Amino acid sequence: VELVESGGGLVQPGGSLRLSCAASRSILSFDSMGWYRQAPGKQRESVARITSAGSTNYADSVKGRFTISKDNAKNTVYLQMNSLKPEDTAVYYCNGRGHIDYWGQGTQVTVSS
Repeated sequence: VELVESGGGLVQPGGSLRLSCAASRSILSFDSMGWYRQAPGKQRESVARITSAGSTNYADSVKGRFTISKDNAKNTVYLQMNSLKPEDTAVYYCNGRGHIDYWGQGTQVTVSS
């Protein structure tokens, strides 16, 4: 199974980015899919998750600013990130959870003026 992230980049504080995660198989085959991030010198942390049924949950630090969604027909999961802050700077990873965890290669998001 391959998970390929895209959409990262450099953005100013207050700006927006949309990350995409394209899966090589049906995302409905996963119990859930999510986004994690890892900043330099910090542990990887969960950002948002969406179940196969469409239920979502978010880290407190991104509630109200980030939205996770999915397009089952395109086997793609998205992370819309608004009102970005410098502390959102990290490598963002897509995760697919089933019997085991699958991970993408990560995409860099840098929030800086």
